Amino acid sequence: MKKRNRLKNEVNAGSMADIAFLLLIFFLVTTTIATEKGISVKLPPFETTPPTPLSEKNVLSVKINADNELLVEGEEAKLEDLKTTTIHFISNPEQSKDLPTKPKNAVISLQHDRATSYKDYIHVYNELKAAYNSLWEEQAQAMYQKSFKGLEDEQIAEVRKVIPFVISESEPVDYTK
Repeated sequence: MKKRNRLKNEVNAGSMADIAFLLLIFFLVTTTIATEKGISVKLPPFETTPPTPLSEKNVLSVKINADNELLVEGEEAKLEDLKTTTIHFISNPEQSKDLPTKPKNAVISLQHDRATSYKDYIHVYNELKAAYNSLWEEQAQAMYQKSFKGLEDEQIAEVRKVIPFVISESEPVDYTK
């Protein structure tokens, strides 16, 4: 008796490498990779002409030293008071001659030490941003009787023309008291 050749149940593995490669490419192309997000800051355009010097009354100096201490105009300050101080500086409600005459003229100068913790820097930056958000909300109510968040793009631009967001950041330095 002759033995019959039975069909062998084998899978041709020759094309497995091709399939694995195609799957790898597919997943690489379709997968989104999470990226860390930082502070969104719009940089000014590059200018070749030197900037015009600012009057000292128009600049609020905010510094964070190596010990993570907050200094406003050279004086030690509390983080909780920074928002109020910034709002008062920008809006100048008493029309003081030592402060900017208009919010357009106000500049916040933020400087920190190389050894300042990132956490403390972010806290200070958030307080400065919160001050501007409060001022924009007030201005939106005065101009349009609406919340700043409810304004249209053109209205937001008008509010920001009156109170522009101006924080001047300088290079980190080795700064001590």
